[in-house]
Amino acid sequence: MTGDENVAEELRAVTLADLAREVGTSASTASRALSGRGYVSAPVRDRLLATADRLGYVPNASARTLKQRTSRVVGVVVSDLGNQFYAWLALGIEQTLREAGYQMAIIGDNSESSAEIEAARTFVAMHVAGVIMTPVGPAPAAVLARHGVPVVEVDRRLAGVACDAVVLDNERGARQATAHLLGAGHRRVALLVADTDWTTDAGRLAGYLRGHADAGVPVDERLILRVAFHAADAEDRIGALLESGRPTAVFAGNNTLAESAWRVLRQRGLRLPDDVSLVAFDDVPWMRMVDPQITAVAQPTVEMGRRAAALLLRRASNPAAPPRVERLQPALVLRGSTFLAPEQEKSA
Repeated sequence: MTGDENVAEELRAVTLADLAREVGTSASTASRALSGRGYVSAPVRDRLLATADRLGYVPNASARTLKQRTSRVVGVVVSDLGNQFYAWLALGIEQTLREAGYQMAIIGDNSESSAEIEAARTFVAMHVAGVIMTPVGPAPAAVLARHGVPVVEVDRRLAGVACDAVVLDNERGARQATAHLLGAGHRRVALLVADTDWTTDAGRLAGYLRGHADAGVPVDERLILRVAFHAADAEDRIGALLESGRPTAVFAGNNTLAESAWRVLRQRGLRLPDDVSLVAFDDVPWMRMVDPQITAVAQPTVEMGRRAAALLLRRASNPAAPPRVERLQPALVLRGSTFLAPEQEKSA
């Protein structure tokens, strides 16, 4: 046998028939032993499992998927694989799926509609059991629904078709953060918010406005800065807001905007909380590693992922169940980045 033939022989996939033939049993018996479904005597099962390990047998998931029309793989689409929020969300999803015998396939869409639609089409082709997504727009859910693929939206709701969802009470979290700053005497509270039409950002803006209304403090629209995702000029615009608006407190509507604000404050030599107070929406590890630590609206992110996976499993077992929307609650975690406003602000 030539060298090329040896390589080809080593790379040849071991089939279920090969495995059964090696042990001296039928392919159906081998299938029952490996899947754990159906009766196989203990000695035969042990021999089959040992031989499968020795030969390096790998089940043909694609063939099984085509036969059953669905697999035990769940597709997950998130907006930013580099953001800790989405990492924790995926962790919660994966934990619950693994406990139920499912696997997760994840795609990042970089908050781009075209990439999100392409991800949906990819998962349709894979015959996944369902898709969990942090949606960018309504189109992917419609694509998946047309092909009978269950969808669970998490973090935000944008689908134009009926589907399950897990979201946070964003308005309540932002209202609590704003009330904390106004209650400390600040009257010029800047809001940094993502420039989207997503329910998350709309809720955080609504909470900021409601917090001012509750306190009877007028809102200065010039203190609301809308920043596009991945905007190259984000820090320049935040710096300009600090100069022109002269806020004594900044409420950042997500963890990336909070990080940008923190860097700008440091670059300008402004001290937390003596010169400016800072509150972030979404509590991520770096906020507890700086001095002073950052006051933040904490989201139960891992739990959001677990709930989303549980809803998808529920849908898989009962496709006719009515759609369910679960709303989780945030918690304001007070740390050293917020303090009483300067005396002149409190008396204004």
